[in-house]
Amino acid sequence: MTWKPELEELEHRRTLAEKMGGKEGIERQHKRGKLTVRERIEGLADPGSFQEVGGLAGSGSYEDNKLVDFTPSNSVVGFCELNGRKVVFSAGDFTVRGGAADASVGNKKGYIENLALEWRLPYIRLLDATGGSVRTFEQLGRTYIPGRPNSKNQWDPLSVIPVVSAVMGSVAGLPAVEACMAHFNLMVKKTSQVFVAGPPVVKAAIGHEITKEDLGNEWIQAHTSGVIDNVAEDEADAFRIIRRFLSYLPPNVWELPPRTEPDDNPNRRDEELLSIIPRSSRKTYDPYQILTHTLDHDSFFEISPFYGRSRITGLARVNGYPVGVMINNPNHLGGSLDMTAGDKIIRFMLMCNTFHLPMVYFADEPGFMVGLEVEKRGIVRAGARMVLATRETQMPWITIITRQLYAVAGGCHVRSGGMFKRYAWPSSNWGSMHIQGGASAAYRREIDSAENPDAKRAEIEARLQAFASPFRSAEAFDIEDIIDPRDTRPLLCNFIEMAQTVLKTQLGPTTGQSYRP
Repeated sequence: MTWKPELEELEHRRTLAEKMGGKEGIERQHKRGKLTVRERIEGLADPGSFQEVGGLAGSGSYEDNKLVDFTPSNSVVGFCELNGRKVVFSAGDFTVRGGAADASVGNKKGYIENLALEWRLPYIRLLDATGGSVRTFEQLGRTYIPGRPNSKNQWDPLSVIPVVSAVMGSVAGLPAVEACMAHFNLMVKKTSQVFVAGPPVVKAAIGHEITKEDLGNEWIQAHTSGVIDNVAEDEADAFRIIRRFLSYLPPNVWELPPRTEPDDNPNRRDEELLSIIPRSSRKTYDPYQILTHTLDHDSFFEISPFYGRSRITGLARVNGYPVGVMINNPNHLGGSLDMTAGDKIIRFMLMCNTFHLPMVYFADEPGFMVGLEVEKRGIVRAGARMVLATRETQMPWITIITRQLYAVAGGCHVRSGGMFKRYAWPSSNWGSMHIQGGASAAYRREIDSAENPDAKRAEIEARLQAFASPFRSAEAFDIEDIIDPRDTRPLLCNFIEMAQTVLKTQLGPTTGQSYRP
């Protein structure tokens, strides 16, 4: 006597579960240009690495105590590997009741999230769910109070393991919030949307009719609000982006970020670096060219390219070691820091600090953005947050001053404690404020009383410009080293190599500000 009948039933139930919401639901998913949950897992995971957890959870229909039909849970969770590295994931199945909470079974997502936390493995959410539903009230026979006392702190994973959220369809309510409860998130162009509540709720609440695309597509959430970091061209591109992002990060805060075998000369000295910065302060340049000529070839992975565009942020490698990278973008707001850039920078710095990624900052900071509109939006408070966040980081930090540093925002290139180094290019200049505007303020009476105010202002500015040479600052040891721009990459590689010793002493959860979305 064997257990063959039970094994046959097990296989039968697994087959039913793999049918998801049935033929009609699958066809509807494909017509919308979306993959099914199991097709997504296949596209994300290394071949043969998928291990499902709770695959038999669902609702069965019985006749004479025999299973005749089965609707699986609309959440598929488990393990898989990405480039040979183990990760944990949860994925919503929109073919089963639109991924609504009232079609879930047990607390599969909570279980797998806790498993990722306890096992110290990266956690990926593939979100395609509508969130809560009033159908739940009918099932329960009552309404319920949102939230649970003494429930698990949903911030916990963010402090110790990498978390990625990928919006694969229309998400609202809790799934929309989960999209933000991540170190990195993305959505898919044309087939995904993010909003607090969908068009029917918007119409009922404020009487406004709007499509789900106009309410929360990639232009709203990635270009305007900054809720979403990156946008994928299609679902295959989304999986590629997830893989690449995680390749820079350790599995948890107790391990160092993984080094890859370097294929770029650490002593490379590119001649192009001599002419990137124009002599005229009125001319701009391409900041990406600086990254090309100093970081490992083709290693830069930009994060949030459409939001806070005056500062470019991303991950890269220096002689094979993962690093965080920031550079001012003079082609947007002159590179000055506004509220959107500040928000992006703070989240990025805290992520790098959490996972022990050295920071490489190419500084060309003209200062905080000025004017009535930014004052109305609280630029002063945003600046204060920026100063505090910078000071509370502990990862090794190197700054290359390429052009300018002014005012309080300019001071955010430096940190008073920990492993810090800075170099300046000969093209650099700095001060408490720009000479042009500063002269008009400091010498107002002298300028206003002159026979020719414009000529007097120009005379004063020319006099002050004579003091602006970075070599005068070097004489006073106000800047430690001025370097040939071609030496930037060799010096970076040397610093990042030395930083590994310090990073080993910082493993584990960081002190100070912890990561927040």
